[in-house]
Amino acid sequence: MLFAGTALVAVDRVVARYENAVHHADLFGDQSDGSDAPVPIRHDDVKGPLNILLAGIDPRNDDPFWIPRADSILVMHIPAGLDRGYLFSLPRDLLVAIPPFAKSGYGGNPSDKLAHAMFFGAQTPGSRRADNAQGFELLAATVSRYTGIARFDAGAIIDFSGFKDVIDALGGVDMVVDQRVASIHREPDGDPRDHGKSSTGYVGPQMVYEPGRRHFSGWQALDYARQRYIPGGDYARQRHQQQMVRAMLAKGFSADLLADPLRLDKVLRAAGSSLTFSGRGRSLVDWAFALSDLRPDQIAMVKLSGGGVGRWVEDKSKKADDKPAVKPSGSADPSKAPEKPEKPKLKYEYLGEQLDAPARRFLASVAAGSVENYLALHPELLNK
Repeated sequence: MLFAGTALVAVDRVVARYENAVHHADLFGDQSDGSDAPVPIRHDDVKGPLNILLAGIDPRNDDPFWIPRADSILVMHIPAGLDRGYLFSLPRDLLVAIPPFAKSGYGGNPSDKLAHAMFFGAQTPGSRRADNAQGFELLAATVSRYTGIARFDAGAIIDFSGFKDVIDALGGVDMVVDQRVASIHREPDGDPRDHGKSSTGYVGPQMVYEPGRRHFSGWQALDYARQRYIPGGDYARQRHQQQMVRAMLAKGFSADLLADPLRLDKVLRAAGSSLTFSGRGRSLVDWAFALSDLRPDQIAMVKLSGGGVGRWVEDKSKKADDKPAVKPSGSADPSKAPEKPEKPKLKYEYLGEQLDAPARRFLASVAAGSVENYLALHPELLNK
């Protein structure tokens, strides 16, 4: 008992030491001083059920005026017991209503892709530089409106490219590759593929991930989890990203991360530059201890299904000189019926994604606090 108490104090001090290593920001726009500085709260004040919103971005570090889009949107729902969780993803191309947002001067749109909410929210009038926290605020408002989840208890912006160092600090992760995945971004040695003329925009040798249990380094795990030009498309990518997050948690707990200050130091240093966090007044220490009973094998991955939405529009790409020649006026044979006008050529225009009815009912169960009852009736929504 004494040893356990001493270990908890040590972990508390280590996590507190690196509280400032992780970027903090007001991601929900409800901190009066414009920051997300935590206030003293006892660990047992964190009560469930909880909903945590995560937004993954892939920043262009060589472009100071790059404006982020939410490349990945994940939600962790944690019931009142705080000892189990349900992780699900929303498609980046999900068609949603994005509300007006005065901070960026955005007027709103009744139907746009979810990823664009962060882009429109991050723009700052009078400046070319983006405000990522401001973009997350509009994303959170959009997700709340779509899902019915009235409030997110915490949130984070994750620089997935920075997670490479976190995974390497953990010593790599173990994942089960569930389908053959050919990378459009990386060569077998990890070098970037060259840009060129192809259906994907890249040419050269490809890294290929074959089905089976694999041990991945940082770049391999991230590369595998970001591929969406594969069977299953973005829905398969969402599943692989969930697997990566759970694999990272599993590796941390298998190494007794919280009880190993030196290892925790290394991981937190790597995580600090890739994570922007808002605990809405609660510190990382509060969250770490409140969720200390949540083990990786108690995190269920939920798959939400849907399909593409589009419309047929006139294909105006055909050049005028490609059309049949028109006879001069008066040259037509009056004994023959006039030719019917040529029908315009159509092309399919992809608009975005739409979740199916079971997925929408699952989101309603999250908002109502009845997730476990719903999944008991619909176990097919659980990823293996």
